[in-house]
Amino acid sequence: MKIALIPGDGIGPDIIDQAVKVLDAISRKYNVKFSFEEVLMGGVAIDKTGVPLPEETMDICKNSDAVLLGAVGGDEWDNLPGHLRPEAGLLGLRKGLGAFANLRPAILFPQLKNASTLKPEVLGDGLDIMVIRELTGGLYFGEKGREGEGTEERAWDTLPYTYSEIERIARVGFELAMKRKKKLMSVDKANILESSRLWREVVTKIAKDYEEVTLSHMYVDNAAMQLIRNPKQFDVIVTENMFGDILSDEASMLTGSLGMLPSASLGKGTPGIYEPIHGSAPQIAGQDKANPIAMIMSVAMMLRHSFDMEQGALAIERAVSKVLDKGYRTGDIMEDGKELIGTNKMGDLIVAEI
Repeated sequence: MKIALIPGDGIGPDIIDQAVKVLDAISRKYNVKFSFEEVLMGGVAIDKTGVPLPEETMDICKNSDAVLLGAVGGDEWDNLPGHLRPEAGLLGLRKGLGAFANLRPAILFPQLKNASTLKPEVLGDGLDIMVIRELTGGLYFGEKGREGEGTEERAWDTLPYTYSEIERIARVGFELAMKRKKKLMSVDKANILESSRLWREVVTKIAKDYEEVTLSHMYVDNAAMQLIRNPKQFDVIVTENMFGDILSDEASMLTGSLGMLPSASLGKGTPGIYEPIHGSAPQIAGQDKANPIAMIMSVAMMLRHSFDMEQGALAIERAVSKVLDKGYRTGDIMEDGKELIGTNKMGDLIVAEI
C-alpha cells in the first residue's frame, strides 16, 4: 500500500514521524507492507519551489493509495496573495483528488472528560459524533463579485448545489450511518434557503434506498444549539460546506482539545487525504511538545476507509485509549495527577500497546 507523506509546516514533520512509527507497528502486527514517499506542500513548498502545491506532489499523490498530511501554514506566509498561501495547496490537493466528503469525527475519550468545557452529566460516558461535510460545492465555490465604490460598494457570494452533488454526499452519510447506529441527521436551512430546500428533497429521496436508517432533519441554527445542549443525541450528521465547516469546529471543541481529532477527505475511486484538524502550531515545532494523537487517529481512519483494515484501525484506537488509561498526557490535555510526556514518547507508548 503506497502512501504519500506530506509533513508540511510547523509541527507537521513531528507528528508525521509518529504516524510512520504506528504504521510500521501495524505492518509487523498484521503482516502487511506500506511504502512511503515524502512530498512537499504548504509553506515549505513555497520556500523551495515558489508554489504551495508543486506539480510533482500532485502527481505522486494521484498515484498513491492514500495521502497522510501533517499540517500547513504559518505566520511567515500570511502576507502572500491568496493563491500562493500554504492553504491554497490544501484546497488544490482536495480538488485535484476529487475529495468531496470531509469526515470529521468528534470523539471524547472518557479519560478526558475533564478537558471538555461541558458539564460531565451532559457528556455521559463520552462522545462519538461523525460530522460529514460536503467539501467542493456551496458558498465557497459559488460565483463571487464586488461592484461600486465607497458607501455604495457591494459584494456577493452565491450558494449553488446540484442534485448530483447532494446525492453523492447523502449516500456517504447513509453508508456510514449503516455501519454505526443507523441514525442520520441532515442539517440545512430549508426554511430560508432555496439550496437547502433542494438539499432536503434530495436527502429525503435517497433515504428510500436505506430503509434501515432513521433520517431526521434539523435547521443549522438549532443544530448548533443542540450540539451544546445535548450532544449525545447525534451520531452521524451530514451537511453542506459552510454549515459543516462551522458545526465540525464546534463539535471538535466538545472534546476539549484539537490535538485529539482526526479527519478524512474522500472522493470516489481516488486516494483519500487523512490529516489532523489542528493547525501547524509553529511556536512548538521541533520541541517534542505536539500531541500526535490526532495524526495517529487519522492513520486509523486511513486503515478503515482506504485499506479496509478495520482490525488495524481498532488496534490503534484501543492503543490510544490504553495509553490515556495509564495517565500519560501531552501538554494540551495535561491535568493534575497525570504524567506529562512529549511527542516522541506518546508515539512510542502507543506503538508498544499496538
